[in-house]
Amino acid sequence: MPDMSPPEEAQGPAVLLVVVVGLALAWLVAGADRFAVTGGPLRSFVEPVRSGVRLLLEQRRTTLAPDRLLWRVGCVAVPVLALLSLAVVPIGGQTLWSTSADLVWFNAMEALLWAAVWLVGWGPNAFHALTGGYRFLAQGLAYELPLMFSLITVGVAAGSLRTTDIVAAQADLWFVVTMPVAFVTFMVTAAAFAFWGPFAAPVGPDIAGGVRSELSGVDRLLFELGRAVFLGAAAAMGAALFLGGGSGPWLPGPVWHLLKTIAVVVALVAVGRRVPVLRPDRTVEVAWMVLVPATVLQTLVVAVLLISGFYPG
Repeated sequence: MPDMSPPEEAQGPAVLLVVVVGLALAWLVAGADRFAVTGGPLRSFVEPVRSGVRLLLEQRRTTLAPDRLLWRVGCVAVPVLALLSLAVVPIGGQTLWSTSADLVWFNAMEALLWAAVWLVGWGPNAFHALTGGYRFLAQGLAYELPLMFSLITVGVAAGSLRTTDIVAAQADLWFVVTMPVAFVTFMVTAAAFAFWGPFAAPVGPDIAGGVRSELSGVDRLLFELGRAVFLGAAAAMGAALFLGGGSGPWLPGPVWHLLKTIAVVVALVAVGRRVPVLRPDRTVEVAWMVLVPATVLQTLVVAVLLISGFYPG
């Protein structure tokens, strides 16, 4: 397959497009979350912008003997890694970067997110923040394998690790039809890596906000922006990997991809607001005892279908 990343002279506009799309997805996630709480559509989508402006003007707090360098690096790395994960999501049939192993790239950004969030918890030199960082490490380790197996399942069916190839392989049938377990697992792991909904123990009220307890001002804005961008990027990636991306009748491809992404975001927010936060030990137990064996079985089923010629070569 040809390289579907934009030519070198178009890299600048492509980077700008990814940033704009990432910010739009973050705004969509934050607005949908506010709407789930308040029920007021207009105010819900204005409030995230107002909150962002307030945080820009807010003075940073500090703690006793913090590691400022690692703290700042972690806060900046969270949104940067979220945007980098979006770089391999096909937008209008192209990706910002096509590495011939886009799924590996996406997974690598999530793995690096471990380090970034850990630095945010370590940097303040504060008990609650460090506890939240430990919780996230345990959660990330538990959900890394289910994520990898769900991505492998898609790659096996498409015969490629490129997201553009995977979208093209769904021209006749969306992958969610034959791999629903992988789809659900992918979205669950995305929520876990964004510590969203039932996976919010790393920022739980029982540890005074956990990893974000000492964040304020620009640091808090970058951290929350990164979480929202990553969740939106995961929704867009889920729409591409399992729901056919831009495939659909009558409407242009990018419009279909946008509509599917919005539907996934709404589903994530709705479920996340209705399921209570799990205890850290329960969160890890769900991953190891339920999701890992379920995704392994799903991969085996897809492999059998591939051998039998179900998926087009």
